[in-house]
Amino acid sequence: MKKSFWVIPVSLVMFSCTANKKIQQSEEKYRQLDSAYLQMQAKLRDCEKSNTEQNVVQKKSDANEQSLLSEIASLKKMNAFLKENNNAALNQLRDLSVISNAQAESIKESLDHIGANDVYIRSLQSTIARKDSLTMALVNNLKSALTDINDQDINIKVDKGVVYVDISDKMLFNSGSYDVTAKAKTVLGKVARVLNAHPEIEFMIEGNTDSKPFKHGDLVDNWDLSVKRATSVTRILQKNYGLDPKRITAAGRSEYFPVAPNTSAEGRALNRRTRIVILPQLDQFFKLLETKK
Repeated sequence: MKKSFWVIPVSLVMFSCTANKKIQQSEEKYRQLDSAYLQMQAKLRDCEKSNTEQNVVQKKSDANEQSLLSEIASLKKMNAFLKENNNAALNQLRDLSVISNAQAESIKESLDHIGANDVYIRSLQSTIARKDSLTMALVNNLKSALTDINDQDINIKVDKGVVYVDISDKMLFNSGSYDVTAKAKTVLGKVARVLNAHPEIEFMIEGNTDSKPFKHGDLVDNWDLSVKRATSVTRILQKNYGLDPKRITAAGRSEYFPVAPNTSAEGRALNRRTRIVILPQLDQFFKLLETKK
């Protein structure tokens, strides 16, 4: 059997190779163009975005410029207003320069009066400060002198510039009596030393009782008991410790000035007390008022 052979012309093969190569080149060229197109699209978008941002910035800049122009206009108006007021003030000063001698003297007297009032107020403030300082020194001295006394039996306090020293009656007197005990005289001696160190101070000895009805011997009621106890303490301070009686006032308040309810034994014990009241020195303020007149 005879074999058949196909003969492909060389020119055809060469054409086929050339065509494939051109196709590949065309495809490569297309890809390059497509890539370039995409890049151009991206650049276009960037340009559009940048253009938008620039428009926003420009609008803000225009708004700021308008705001500044408005502020400048406002400042110009204010400046004009101030100039006008200054001119008015200068005109007033020119008018003042032609006041009469009587008016000038009146103004001088008013200024002197204001100055005198200012000095007077400073004097009052100085006096008050000095009084407060003396009060605190007195309280500290009393507390220091009575440090060894039970806090329940003696109490020192300041209220509205007045110093109060409360001494319980169980320390000063026996029950129902107005005779001062020997132990109490020691306590009163410590208080007297502090009071003697301040001879300008006046004070009051004040007797207080509880609300239980009382009658014993020559004592008719709580009024009698409170007054007798106050005068007993006063005599001790005067005779035993040399306090000037002109500085002392003795008083009794009976049951009518309690510091605690009388409904319990503890409350009644607090109300049975002798109080030393350091009187405020009002004469200093009266003297200042007299000088003012």
